[in-house]
Amino acid sequence: MLAALALPAHTAYANVDNEPDPQLRAALLNAVSAADSFGDEFDAQVWLVDMSSRLKRYRSMRHDETRLDLLRMVHQEATRAGLQPELVLSVIQIESAFDRFALSYVGAQGYMQVMPFWKKEIGREEDNLMDTRTNLRYGCTILKHYLDREKGNLTRALARYNGSLGRVKYPEKVLMAWDKHWFVNY
Repeated sequence: MLAALALPAHTAYANVDNEPDPQLRAALLNAVSAADSFGDEFDAQVWLVDMSSRLKRYRSMRHDETRLDLLRMVHQEATRAGLQPELVLSVIQIESAFDRFALSYVGAQGYMQVMPFWKKEIGREEDNLMDTRTNLRYGCTILKHYLDREKGNLTRALARYNGSLGRVKYPEKVLMAWDKHWFVNY
């Protein structure tokens, strides 16, 4: 619980003036239903085994089935959104340290620390942000929207995602995690 309180304050937030972005609202609404992601079975096995061994160090990820389920969903949702799955793993590492039930002091929820106001904004108040697939769908859609909005500038997109536009501390943490723990070159 104490670790959840230390999480970033304005994660997966709207824009600077606290008004929900209408384009993001539409993207989230369209995203809440979709896809499978691996090109072939061999690629899937290589990626899943590699990432699973990297993920094993987290207390909540000690069981093989838990790790593989999360990794499949991350790959599917990241691919659906047009993001690199390893980037999404980096965001999750920094946001929640792979704690599915993470809750920040401002109310951001789940693996990707999504703010609950988005459910109301898209008319899906029944969605459960602690549900892994739902959380990943929202988080990946929000991150991709900000990446597109920032014309591919990952630092600015990550800062927007975190609600810290204009500062680089959060983007640097995510990028360092990506480089140190999740980068792939195969």
